[in-house]
Amino acid sequence: MKRFFLIFLLFLLASLTYSQEPPADRLTVAFSDPTRPGVLKASLMNGGMTIKAYDGKEVIIEARIRPESSSEHERRGKKTMGMRRLEITSTGLTVEEEENEMRVGAETMNRTIDLTIQVPKRISLKLSCLNDGDIKVDGVTGEIEVNNQNGAIALTNISGSAVAYAHNDDILVSFAKIEPEKAMSFVSWNGDVDVTFPPEVRAKAKMKTHNGDVYSDFDVKLEASANRVEEDGRKEGGKYKLKVEKAVYGLINGGGPEMQFSTYNGDIYIRKGK
Repeated sequence: MKRFFLIFLLFLLASLTYSQEPPADRLTVAFSDPTRPGVLKASLMNGGMTIKAYDGKEVIIEARIRPESSSEHERRGKKTMGMRRLEITSTGLTVEEEENEMRVGAETMNRTIDLTIQVPKRISLKLSCLNDGDIKVDGVTGEIEVNNQNGAIALTNISGSAVAYAHNDDILVSFAKIEPEKAMSFVSWNGDVDVTFPPEVRAKAKMKTHNGDVYSDFDVKLEASANRVEEDGRKEGGKYKLKVEKAVYGLINGGGPEMQFSTYNGDIYIRKGK
């Protein structure tokens, strides 16, 4: 009985120790020319990232290893009984800056890392994640490109333009202002696409979903013939193909730059902001 109690106590203490949030690696880097907007490129193999705009001019990056679940430690419990784990908390955080372009990454491949980055309000972003994390951006003004294979995308209170792709989760976007002449794209494979625009937005919209529906509180003027797609390769010895694409085309506020909204297994929501 005492042996059982001792084993239980050791597991409990280990669980409490490992559940504590590890310290973060923190770096602060300035752009070469802070008088003009810079470009931030960040990518992760395992983990997520949160980017927030603030009033400063430098980029402040924090990287933290996500604590492992208790099951991971229990799996190694017999071999490590009576031993104290010396945890490696370094993330291998790397930042490079050249000609107003900054690249952020982490060298750790077998651990999950979360990035929290504060950036100047005016900045362009190119962000990508592969596994086990969401991408969140708040308050940024500029061009935003986001690719997340196995997590959600949330872009809130942004201004400018956005291109977002999420393979296995939802896309949620809300614009404070938009770049009026920029084409945009919001594509998911297994998630909803939910985008809120200012009321005055003008766009030529292509809306496509295989296993869902399309909703909008804009007065969208549908174009019945716009979904005809013609492919003529006969001059090169190929074939001629004409099909009616499974998509809806329409004009928002009379039309404007092209905007694509697409998902295979989800719904599309195009909302009018206040």
